[in-house]
Amino acid sequence: MNTTIFREATIQDIPQMAVVRNAVKENALSDPSLITPEDYIEFITVRGKGWVCEVNKQIVGFSIPDLVDNNIWALFLHPDFENQGIGRKLHDTMLDWYFAQGKTDVWLGTAPATRAEQFYRQSGWKQNGMYGKEVRFEMTKTDWERIKQSK
Repeated sequence: MNTTIFREATIQDIPQMAVVRNAVKENALSDPSLITPEDYIEFITVRGKGWVCEVNKQIVGFSIPDLVDNNIWALFLHPDFENQGIGRKLHDTMLDWYFAQGKTDVWLGTAPATRAEQFYRQSGWKQNGMYGKEVRFEMTKTDWERIKQSK
């Protein structure tokens, strides 16, 4: 039987978070060394906060919002654990915390024609142009509260 736990990310989780980040099939990093352990530390301890999902003590997904640039720095799920509601719970937990910090809007970029793009559209994010080669999505606190009430 699988034991699934959602909790705040710690510095000790970073090696497993990097494994998940590098395992994705879409939105893959062209060079995994572009994101360092120090980057993770900064984003989960200074710029925002992170959450992980563990299945049988192995991290399979994580999310990190950035309070400085008002965006989503990371929401990644290991491909072997898709379609189980894990990404949705990480997403919702992250947005609840982010907006509770007094923020009124947040944005993210994701590659076009991906499952992530479809996930964000279905989650109520609104497209607002492009961010480089990525689709730029935005969510307001008002929209998030409305979405939560309709669930």
